Amino acid sequence: MDWLDALRAVAALVVVFDHASATFVPEFRRDLMPYVSTSRYGIMVFFFVSGYVIPASLERRGCVRAFWTGRIFRLYPLWALAVGTLLALDLAGVTRTRGGQNAVAVAVAHLTLLQELLGTPGLLLVLWTLSYEMAFCLLVVALFTVRQHRRSAAVAVTLAVLAAVGALLGGGLPVSALAGLTGTGPLIAVAAVVLVVAVCCASAGPPALRVTGGVLGGILALALVAFDSTVPQWESLVILAVMFLGTAVHRAEHGACGPRAVVRAAAVVLLCAVGSACWYGDGHYFTRRGWITAFLLAALTFAAAFAVRRRRIPRAVAALGMISYSVYLLHPVLLTAVDGTIGRQRRDEPLLLVAFVAVLLPLCALTYRWIEAPGQAWGRRLTRRGAAAPQPPVCASDNHSRSSSRSER
Repeated sequence: MDWLDALRAVAALVVVFDHASATFVPEFRRDLMPYVSTSRYGIMVFFFVSGYVIPASLERRGCVRAFWTGRIFRLYPLWALAVGTLLALDLAGVTRTRGGQNAVAVAVAHLTLLQELLGTPGLLLVLWTLSYEMAFCLLVVALFTVRQHRRSAAVAVTLAVLAAVGALLGGGLPVSALAGLTGTGPLIAVAAVVLVVAVCCASAGPPALRVTGGVLGGILALALVAFDSTVPQWESLVILAVMFLGTAVHRAEHGACGPRAVVRAAAVVLLCAVGSACWYGDGHYFTRRGWITAFLLAALTFAAAFAVRRRRIPRAVAALGMISYSVYLLHPVLLTAVDGTIGRQRRDEPLLLVAFVAVLLPLCALTYRWIEAPGQAWGRRLTRRGAAAPQPPVCASDNHSRSSSRSER
């Protein structure tokens, strides 16, 4: 959908500005950040979009195996390029990646995409959001395998409200609490095994095994989001609430629930998010204000885009939305190379910022053309081959519930 591509374009550019401003326009950044956290604005817009799109993607396919195949080939090819390039820069001495943990544990954590929920900060500063998307995917699959996606409007509204209220009432745990209790290495090992078992069981096998796999993955996701995020616990739960709120909006659009229920849920989520930021947020008033402003602007942006979703979007904006994953994942790699060579500027150099974006966007168009698009095509081919073969009931049931949404984050 073009309006989703437009949202992705806006979110990606704002995140690029936030990170690049530290290198090219530090003075302007210092003046702006107390009023609005631009990175949180862009990231929250992405989470709204993911909540809207991911459940629809699963139900459109009507098959857990096809869903995971699509996600793997959607995310991992470009992920491998970005992480591999960063490690190559590290080996070349251009930069230094984060250390302090066992290399095998770090590698396993990153391969699960859950590293930020396993007490392991990402090698790339934007990878943490993929951990929340992976957790949300596990929860969506859990609902699908127990056939609660048919009631997903009520479920989405309820979970959004519960997550928001949980953020307000119980969001004060220290970051990475589970890792601190069990140790990072054992937690990574257990989570990796559980993830593989959950995905494999939910994707194939008899119905009881599929349900077991889906529920196991959902429990893992809830435990990690609630108790082991590297961001504060209250914000971790707010993120989950935001994604389920996006799902509720999608359900309301397709008549699965009334708009009043979604409006009430949105009000609870917004109030609890702001209250959590005020109560648990950073002790500095300006930091809290910047987060709150960014969050409210992200919600307003999503609502405004949804209101005008049937209007035509300029082709350039839609095209930028198509390459937004490349923009999002590759800009910190390019920034790392810049910081390791010419270094960060002490005074504002807006022309250098413009030049950076002028280099980044064509590069991302190339990676979309040669990495992302072929990866997605491979995923579709594998899905079609699987559909052509005799299928277990996991792929044959619930076809009537497939969504008309075509886009995937």
